[in-house]
This record gives sequence, structure tokens and C-alpha cells, in this order.
Amino acid sequence: MTTVNRNPVFAFTLDSAHEAHEPPEARGLRRDGVRLLVSAGDDDPVDARFTDLPRVLRPGDLLVVNTSATVPAAFDGRLPDGEPIVVHLSGALPGDVWLVEVRRPRGGVTEPLHVDRAVDVALLAGGSVRLLTPFANSERLWLARLVVGTAVLDYAYAHGRPIRYRHVEHEWPLAVYETIFAREPGSAEMPSASRPFTDAVVTDLVTRGVLMTPLVLHTGVSSLEGNEQPYPERYRVPGASAAAVNAVRTRGGRVVAVGTTVVRALATVTDERGVVHPGDGWTEVVVTPDTPLRSVDGLVTGWHEPESSHLMMLEAFAPADTLRRAYDAALASGYLWHEFGDSHLILRERG
Repeated sequence: MTTVNRNPVFAFTLDSAHEAHEPPEARGLRRDGVRLLVSAGDDDPVDARFTDLPRVLRPGDLLVVNTSATVPAAFDGRLPDGEPIVVHLSGALPGDVWLVEVRRPRGGVTEPLHVDRAVDVALLAGGSVRLLTPFANSERLWLARLVVGTAVLDYAYAHGRPIRYRHVEHEWPLAVYETIFAREPGSAEMPSASRPFTDAVVTDLVTRGVLMTPLVLHTGVSSLEGNEQPYPERYRVPGASAAAVNAVRTRGGRVVAVGTTVVRALATVTDERGVVHPGDGWTEVVVTPDTPLRSVDGLVTGWHEPESSHLMMLEAFAPADTLRRAYDAALASGYLWHEFGDSHLILRERG
């Protein structure tokens, strides 16, 4: 079982001033105009813009990107007693079962809702969600079966909307939640580390000799809460991408994961020698400070809340002092958190 990260490195309070409440485009910026803090080895963190990423990386480095596309995964419904409910799809599981989160609508957004028994949720657009059993020890995640008369993703595109939390003050269209790499629908929430990439940034990267290769991991709902077990997410690492990672590392280049989703997928298919293999299935791997990361040398990510499970992954990349200085610098200089916020590049020395 995993628990929330309570390391003093991340003992801070995230206030509204450090939250991105809308996309950067609504703040007068391009997608790639967000800020980028660079943490490299033992060096002091460097303040930059995302457009500087191609100049920070080296020719021969490899960026691994997630090509999962975000789906409109929030549905309105009612419990048998008439209480309004919002169902968030988290991901498909084997056997035509889905992992879902149930929430209560309040003030234009939602909050967690405790449901104490298996029950049918009537969807307002037609069909139903049968809550079968809670997932592991979670009080918010359920194993469920959807009865909607068509493919679930088709139903989502016809009747769903993007998942939105309290820090995002207004609804935005699905296109705002898609990344430049999005190809295969399946993520409940945007693989947001990729959001700042634009055609211009990709062109600059390629021109400078930085390589890129894809994989897929369909993200579930936001990171684990206290005492929740890691939930499975569907992934696919193509043979060509596995070969690219192995070739770059063999010749001394750096492999940089774009997002914690990419780290999780690669950790799933990397053996004890550091060799990456093709793979396709569901992963429950959680990367922690005790998990060797044998195939990844860097990470492009966002800024994570103080009790986010993703912070355990950061501690697998960088020493506590490096992360403390990075988070102190980001807080002091007004970096923004969440899916529409700023970025963090962590590079470690090859061991």
C-alpha cells in the first residue's frame, strides 16, 4: 500500500496565488510561454521559459512522449434517491470493467462523495453506471460497469465533458486539454507535462539534434490520496521506442521522460540491467525513492501538490536538497501549479 508523501522537503501550503486558474492562452501567453525551472545535478535551479528547453538539452538526448489523448470523462447522473452525482471515468480495466470516481456537484465544480454501497447511477444523458465494489481500500474509487448502449468512449465524446477541479474557475473545451502529441483517446485527465510543447518547440528540438519517441499511457484521475493503493493504468511501449531508449543510453545520451506517465510506463518494462522491452497491458508500478530508475535520466513535469504521490517519484530522480531548493525557488518566484501551470525539468547525472 502506498501513502501520501509527507517528507519535510514538500512541507508547504499551496495557496491560490500559486495555482493556474486558466490556460496560459487566457493569460496572454502561448502554450510554450510558460516558465521552466531547470534542476540539473547539484547546480542551483535556473529560471527559464519552456521555449528554452531545446537549448538546455543536448544533441543525441531522447525525449519520450505520451501520445494518449484526453477524453471528456465527466458525466452527470443521479443516485436512486435523486441526489445529483458526477461520475469521473478513470480508466478501462480487463473484463469490460471501468475504474470510476464518484463526486458531488457543488458551486459549479465537484467534491469527493462517499457512497457506502453498490448502487446504480442513472446518467442524465441516458444509460447507467453500476457501482460494483470499492477499489482496494479507496473511499472514492469504484469498480463499475457502464450500460450506455454504445462504446464507452463514443458515449463520452457525445455526452461527457473534461474533468475540472476547483482551481479551474471556468469550463474549457476539450481542445484546451489536448497536447500536441495526442493520438489515441484514453486519458481521463490530460498528460499535462506535454501541454507546453508546440510545433515551434518540436522543430527547434529536432533541428538541434534532440530525438523523440512515443509511448502510450492512459492516465486516470488525479494522483493517489492517503492510504490508497496504486490503481492500474493501460500502457503500450512499442518495440521501436524501446529500441530507441536502449540505443541512446548505450551511446551515452540522456533519456528524458515527458511526464510522470512516461516514467511509470518505462519503469514497467525496464529489467534489472536497465534494458527496456516492448510491453502492452495494465501497470500498477509506482516509482518511489526506493525504486531504481535504470532507463530514465531526466523528467519534464509540472509542479506537484505537497501530498501528491507523484512527489515520491521526484525523489527517485533528485536528492532531497535539490528538490527543496527547486520548490523553494518556484514558490518564491511565483511559479504556477496544476495542469495549466509552469514546468520543471529535472536532470540527473548518469550513474
